Amino acid sequence: IDPYEGSRPVNRMQICRAEYRAIGRFVEQLRPTRQCMKTLQTQFPHLPPSTLLSIFSQEYQKRMKRSMVRHHASDVLKAYYQRYRSEAQTRPTAPLLLELANQVDLSPALLARLIVECFLEERAASVPSRHVLNNMLREPYSIPDLLLAKHVEQCTVNDCCYGPLVDCIKLAIGLEHEDLLRDKLRERNLSFLDENQLRAKGYDKTPDIILEVPIAVDGHIVHWIESKASFGDEHSHHTYLNEQFWSYCNRFGPGLVIYWYGFVSELDCQRGRGILLRDGFPSDIVALSRV
Repeated sequence: IDPYEGSRPVNRMQICRAEYRAIGRFVEQLRPTRQCMKTLQTQFPHLPPSTLLSIFSQEYQKRMKRSMVRHHASDVLKAYYQRYRSEAQTRPTAPLLLELANQVDLSPALLARLIVECFLEERAASVPSRHVLNNMLREPYSIPDLLLAKHVEQCTVNDCCYGPLVDCIKLAIGLEHEDLLRDKLRERNLSFLDENQLRAKGYDKTPDIILEVPIAVDGHIVHWIESKASFGDEHSHHTYLNEQFWSYCNRFGPGLVIYWYGFVSELDCQRGRGILLRDGFPSDIVALSRV
């Protein structure tokens, strides 16, 4: 299984909180590699690869956030960098940064960023700007050390959770699902304004879609739709509630959130307050008459 394949889920999936926690416990032992996705698919064959990748990515990012303070300690960074420089002289063809990332339980792309930052500080005797650092991670062969460039590229290509390649893929998948949502609405001849049209009208914080004529889904009126090309776990959903969904409800009325890769079923508990969850475009739409 290539974790970058299949941006659209092969089937839709809701799982209960207990099963999600079981998956979370299992992924604690995994690293962000292509092999880990094969392991996950073997362990949970009833879930589509796209859903498993989304769950793993979210859980892994939580793990990294908990541990980054330790990896950023100056003595730890110095030890990582010195080890890399030493082994680059004795084993230049080995995947040194990938091996080190695995041993210290750090994302390969995040470790590559730290090593490049140390390299640039040593070279220029100053802290590099974020712009310079990001450009070198996007284009590793702009790093003025070809061996380090090769090792950095290995990290970004083999990390399925972090790095510029993953960022581009996530952006493309998000846009693809927004296109899919618009196509589904057009198929139903539903009139709507998308985020770009709303921004042109002066709105600053909007859902992906506002329906010009509301619809009913499962007996609930829907004025807006938000597309999320990810799995809806408790942490991300509560963050979205506080930063997006409640403000949408207050401004535009009740709405629908589509988690295209599924969600924890117990989270669909805010229907009475105006937020309905689905794991795909609803088939039971009732178009309401224009008031």
